[in-house]
Amino acid sequence: MIVPMKTFVLASTLVLALVMIVQAESNLGGIPLKDINGKETSLKNYDGQVLLIVNVASKCGYTPQYKGLEAAYRKYKDKGLVVLGFPCNDFGAQEPGSNEEIKSFCSSKYDVTFPLFDKLHVKGPSQHPLYAALTGKDSPFPGDIKWNFGKFLVGRDGKILKRWDSNVTPDSMEITQAIETALAAK
Repeated sequence: MIVPMKTFVLASTLVLALVMIVQAESNLGGIPLKDINGKETSLKNYDGQVLLIVNVASKCGYTPQYKGLEAAYRKYKDKGLVVLGFPCNDFGAQEPGSNEEIKSFCSSKYDVTFPLFDKLHVKGPSQHPLYAALTGKDSPFPGDIKWNFGKFLVGRDGKILKRWDSNVTPDSMEITQAIETALAAK
């Protein structure tokens, strides 16, 4: 009886581990979010699309990347890319404004039409669950966000495909090729 019980326990443990791996790979969609207007939402609204997730700020040296993010969104949105901007004040207090001020700045200065979300924390004790999933130990690209305009590319299947730091611009060959590869995958 001991051998079958050990076999059962081992098989049960393996099944549980597989379930946890599958959940970890597809849990981004279920994380509660708020859009820039304060409406409850989640990434489930973007199921089947390629996502470029970016922590953004209005008073940063990288703020001009809004132009490249919007250009990428307009170029590839009909093929299934969605750029998602997550305002963050964690680095140098470079996003001090309210959601309304952020929205106004983005539309007037950079003609941003891609979705923006409620200001959140990407690091520290108040880190939002989305960024805990993107940067946590179970992520394929673990480690804290280093500054504003960190980028994650998420495939149509909800898996994190790539990560770039702030200095890699949205119009770089590296990001463009990764977007096109992700869009071509079915």
